[in-house]
Amino acid sequence: MPARILVIYGTTEGQTAKIAAYMAGRLRSTWQVDLVRAEDADDVRPDSYAAVIVAASVHAGGYQRPVRDWVRTHAAALGGRWTAFVSVCLAVLEHSEKTDRVISDIMERFFAETSWRPTERKVVAGALPYSKYSWWKRWMMRRIVAKAGGDTDTSRDYEYTDWNDLAEFVRSVVPRLESHRAS
Repeated sequence: MPARILVIYGTTEGQTAKIAAYMAGRLRSTWQVDLVRAEDADDVRPDSYAAVIVAASVHAGGYQRPVRDWVRTHAAALGGRWTAFVSVCLAVLEHSEKTDRVISDIMERFFAETSWRPTERKVVAGALPYSKYSWWKRWMMRRIVAKAGGDTDTSRDYEYTDWNDLAEFVRSVVPRLESHRAS
């Protein structure tokens, strides 16, 4: 029986769910993978998994509360296995040192709040789903995105996730998962 991996995620508009499902699907060729939304994970314990991937998206300078709560509750168990944290964030599109520092600071604050240090971390661009936003959020996001030189046509949605880069990340972690499982 193949070793098990848990992919647990938090999502607001659905892009992180899509990213988590994509990673789980890529891993299923050699691993048994459970894909679980953090808010449905009360009974999910990392002890029964060889590895855990946590994915969450940045909103208002932080990650979803159910993800933070689950990681904090299970930080000790997460420390004993291979883990990865995938941060989904639109700011990564700015490609600036200042933005990279902000994203890094948000992740570091999350790790400090949860007492968890993942084995690997990855920042992935998310999406701009204007159609899912309230008029107020659509207006705010348009202003924020305009400052960064992004897409401001609110009559359509934008997906910025680099699926090839994400596939490469998954491909690159498989050998490390295998070596961690063997040790």
